[in-house]
Amino acid sequence: MNNIKAKLKFKPNNFEVIEEGDHVVCAVSGKHIPLNQLSYWNVEMQEAYFSPKEAHQRYEELKKNENSD
Repeated sequence: MNNIKAKLKFKPNNFEVIEEGDHVVCAVSGKHIPLNQLSYWNVEMQEAYFSPKEAHQRYEELKKNENSD
């Protein structure tokens, strides 16, 4: 890894590279995710997640915030 953070636009079934790089950062854990291993993201939030665990954690946080409004 060259340690260059990419900038992506997340779409429903893929993502578009806006700025070249070799990884993105998980919005929940802060872990680096190599682009070739990126499988989990949220289109509305434009966030990447390291694994299903982080994706589920963010889902629960968003659901909790939505219900408290």
